[in-house]
Amino acid sequence: MKELRERTGAGVMECKRALVEAGGNAQKAAEILERQGLARAERKAGRVASQGLVDSYIHAGGRIGALVEVNCETDFVARTEDFRALTHDIAMQVAATAPKYIAKSDVPEAEADRAGELALLAQPFIKEPGVTIEDLIKRYVAKVGEAIRVRRFTRYELGEPVGEA
Repeated sequence: MKELRERTGAGVMECKRALVEAGGNAQKAAEILERQGLARAERKAGRVASQGLVDSYIHAGGRIGALVEVNCETDFVARTEDFRALTHDIAMQVAATAPKYIAKSDVPEAEADRAGELALLAQPFIKEPGVTIEDLIKRYVAKVGEAIRVRRFTRYELGEPVGEA
């Protein structure tokens, strides 16, 4: 059960119920907990997230950098190592992939065919390509129990024309 808790971030009783439901199969229990976590994340999506962090990532010998603001509901969660790690990973993603928009819904119709590339939340996470940034955030929402949102970001590249986003 300890391994399942560490893997999913779920509480003791949640893990116990999932293991019972899965007939003792840890893999199935993890899948159950993930489904439950994603459902909880969907319910929390409408809640106000006014706390959070601004973090940066500098790459390629100082030639590329990114700043991101990621919001959560309380300063308690904003101070956790997990939230700091998520915010830093998102900053690294922005530096590496140069998204122009936060969500697919922000992408103009003229660029809709490239929404998966241009929208940060739709991009595959560079550390785990089978997971999108949106899915990564939902994992954290399930773990910490608060709404989490990327509010804004900016990316800088040495020599990039001024006025570019």
